[in-house]
Amino acid sequence: MQPVNVMSTEKSAVRVVRFDDIEFAARFEYGEMAEVAGVCGADDGSELGVGWGRLRNAHIPWTIRYDEVLTVFEGELRLHTGGEVHVLQPRDCIWLPAGTELVYETQSALVHFAIHPANWQESS
Repeated sequence: MQPVNVMSTEKSAVRVVRFDDIEFAARFEYGEMAEVAGVCGADDGSELGVGWGRLRNAHIPWTIRYDEVLTVFEGELRLHTGGEVHVLQPRDCIWLPAGTELVYETQSALVHFAIHPANWQESS
């Protein structure tokens, strides 16, 4: 499938993304701790970015530069933010507004995320 120009108003066609077929890739400078696999995003003409994340032995400081909903599917994820620790178990989710400073911490977790805008790197 050819990527759609991010300036285009056209959107990619409907497609099913099977979990067993996705390929995770190292993310950011924390590649040994975080891998992601995208489902949809700006390349699809979408303002919404969706994907999966796999975190292992992670302690990752980050400032959210987009609105995000994060759902834990496997493992336990601790999010340190605003002097609090939010402990998420499988099927728990959390809303993270843009500008949130946090630390992701886990021994092992599989998460699903949705972010807006998908092209946050271009707009920051």
